[in-house]
Amino acid sequence: MEEKLQRPHKNPGGTLQSMAWYALVAACIKLLLIPSYHSTDFEVHRNWLALTHSLPLSQWYSDETSPWTLDYPPFFAYFERFLSIFANLIDPTIVNLRQGLNYNSNTVIYFQRMTVIVSDLCLFFALYRLTAKLDSGKRNLIWVLVASSPGLFIVDHVHFQYNGFLLGILLLSLSFLEEGRDLMGGFVFAVLLCFKHLFAVAAPVYFVYLLSRFSRGGFLKGFGRALVMGAVVALVFAAAFGPFVYYGQIQQVIHRMFPFGRGLCHAYWAPNFWVFYIILDKGLAFLLRKLGFNIQAPAASFTGGLVGDSSPFSILPSITPLTTFIMVLLAISPALIKAWRNPRPGMITRWVAYAYTCGFIFGWHVHEKASLHFVIPLAIVAMQSLEDAKHYFLLSIVSSYSLFPLLFEAQEYPIKVLLLLLHSIVMWLAFSAHSTKNGVINATAPANKGSDKLEVKGSSRAATKKGDFVIGWIGKIYLLGLLVVEIWGQFLHPYLLGSRFPFVPLMLISVYCAFGIMYSWIWQLKRIIGSS
Repeated sequence: MEEKLQRPHKNPGGTLQSMAWYALVAACIKLLLIPSYHSTDFEVHRNWLALTHSLPLSQWYSDETSPWTLDYPPFFAYFERFLSIFANLIDPTIVNLRQGLNYNSNTVIYFQRMTVIVSDLCLFFALYRLTAKLDSGKRNLIWVLVASSPGLFIVDHVHFQYNGFLLGILLLSLSFLEEGRDLMGGFVFAVLLCFKHLFAVAAPVYFVYLLSRFSRGGFLKGFGRALVMGAVVALVFAAAFGPFVYYGQIQQVIHRMFPFGRGLCHAYWAPNFWVFYIILDKGLAFLLRKLGFNIQAPAASFTGGLVGDSSPFSILPSITPLTTFIMVLLAISPALIKAWRNPRPGMITRWVAYAYTCGFIFGWHVHEKASLHFVIPLAIVAMQSLEDAKHYFLLSIVSSYSLFPLLFEAQEYPIKVLLLLLHSIVMWLAFSAHSTKNGVINATAPANKGSDKLEVKGSSRAATKKGDFVIGWIGKIYLLGLLVVEIWGQFLHPYLLGSRFPFVPLMLISVYCAFGIMYSWIWQLKRIIGSS
């Protein structure tokens, strides 16, 4: 029997009704964004609708009719196949493998936009489960933080993806773990991995946490629960990958899912550690050339991977996928140690968010959109203390701003600026009002499990002052720096330099935001190490 860490909820109907209002308001905003720009990801997912509808399962991962081949795990392919049933009813051209290429009619635009909006219900349901046992103030604040997230609006409802749906599955898993329902939490996480494998960065945290939990119930009981968990995970993966094993396509599936030839960095450098590594390499090469050394320009690129045996770096050692894997694992290790020594349900969301931060900082070919993987879970953690709230305020702004290059057309510029400004104002007002009302933002852990509350050594004295939601002067200067970077990229650079050095505005955003994301990683690390 799984340990239950629950408190009675007095009015679940009222809570669900309140959540429905938040979802409805968010949906209205999303509907307004339907006519806006969409990226090539829109055609990617339309093609996946077509190939899963038109082809037998044995050809899903080998078809190359379009350059936008299927590279998500099988459960997402099954999800696309399910959506294709309705797409075929609305407009058969959407799911026509050849005639549908680059199809851009109003029917496909509205259909695909609506599938993202409807699938976001998974996120809101998960939020409902995660927060149903909190007091109304904290619950509503978390809902506001997530529902108003500029990152989700920009990436899912303008650029086009299904991150809200996938993050909903992640939060659903965490909600079970926070309740002590470990088997259900592990099962839902296994399902998530079969939807999108990039969430596997947190798998070591899940594994260590669950193993430690199982081992504390006695050897026989723990061993039995571990076997059941292993069997459940095996069944999930068998349901996902079994048909492709049967058709002899499993190697092709794995090849599509892990295209390491894409290179260390994405086309737009995600604001992580590798930005500084690249800048250092470029700077050293420039300096040594000035000093008279013969430094050859690399034949390979940072975004395209290795060319033969060549390296994209001029001076520093080349980075391989194995190197990034080891670095991510080492960075996660403090959370793994904490999870093994004291596997507290009240800490699991923090540890998982930290793991995704490590994957973003040190991972291979990281997309800037992956910041959502830790920003959204940290909205839950933001309620654990005033310092967590301040950290989230800064991180949410920086990560949202780092996504601005995704919307590069002039007509979308007011949209992204307005979304970020509104989110920042809403966060400030909500955190200030809540901290004034409650003195401090206390831990969210269940009251009957005091050991699950986060206690941090050396917490700021400001956290004990009533109503003291104040960002320090360093944070204020850093946030003002974002404004300077934006003014340079949008106005000063075109005016002073014209079309010369077109990469500079993007590089400045990436480098400057990398400082904020790196700070967040260090802050989370210190928080985890300092927790009792």
